[in-house]
Amino acid sequence: MTTGRLHLDGITKSYGSRVVLDGIRFDVEPGRLTGFVGGNGAGKTTTMRIILGVLAADAGTVTLAGAPVTTADRRRFGYMPEERGLYPKMKVLEQVVYLARLHGFGKADATVRATALLEELGLGERLNDTIESLSLGNQQRAQIAAALVHDPEVLILDEPFSGLDPLAVDVVAEVLQRRAAMGVSILFSSHQLDVVERLCDDLIIIAGGTIRAAGSRDELRTRHSTLRYQLDSAADTGWLRAEPGVSVVDFEGGSALFEVDAPATAQRVLRQAVDRGDVAGFAPRHPSLAQIFKEVIQ
Repeated sequence: MTTGRLHLDGITKSYGSRVVLDGIRFDVEPGRLTGFVGGNGAGKTTTMRIILGVLAADAGTVTLAGAPVTTADRRRFGYMPEERGLYPKMKVLEQVVYLARLHGFGKADATVRATALLEELGLGERLNDTIESLSLGNQQRAQIAAALVHDPEVLILDEPFSGLDPLAVDVVAEVLQRRAAMGVSILFSSHQLDVVERLCDDLIIIAGGTIRAAGSRDELRTRHSTLRYQLDSAADTGWLRAEPGVSVVDFEGGSALFEVDAPATAQRVLRQAVDRGDVAGFAPRHPSLAQIFKEVIQ
């Protein structure tokens, strides 16, 4: 499966005098998982709805492979809203088969697709249970199946990990990674920054309707990193507190997390640590997604 780059350029949306989105611009690349993070009211859901054509932008364009997104293109999109939209009285398999048939698949093909997908998501034993009888986490898995059953080329997921326990998060993450490996473009929002950090290839941070940071996970870590290092030594590292150009962030026995004023200072620290005892580890420490998020939205 191949698809083109999804590109947003200058997307603006206002409700009266309230600006919800202000010149939003970013890309969602084929074969990559793009995490979309921001606080409540930051503009994530509005952006997703504009991509899907549910809302119209006041200005700006959404293109796929360089051409404006059409109604036909959007039939190849998969969408999972944050609000659950399945019929509570329907059985799980029946629901997903129904949605596959709405996308044009025959009953037999739809049944095969839906069954395989639900088994992949860990719902193989719940096919004949009603949606309302499922736990909230399993309802979430069924909602994800509904978004995936027609093999979309672009996947837009609003809080797909909400309500999932750690094992279910791993199952869903593996399903999404397999779809990305097939060339699907995936944009997903989440408040669970640890999950986003582990899963995403690219990252977009939005606050107040503007993009505050965008790029690959590693690019953002490098861009926002300070000269911070971790030293693990067989000897006590308390001497670091007296070193010029060194600011100790965290310290415990033979381990210390510290910042330096220049790379040369870090090299001097390493030489002294080697002279003082066996060094088990010495490495730069990149900021976590949570740290980057706090930095860019201030």
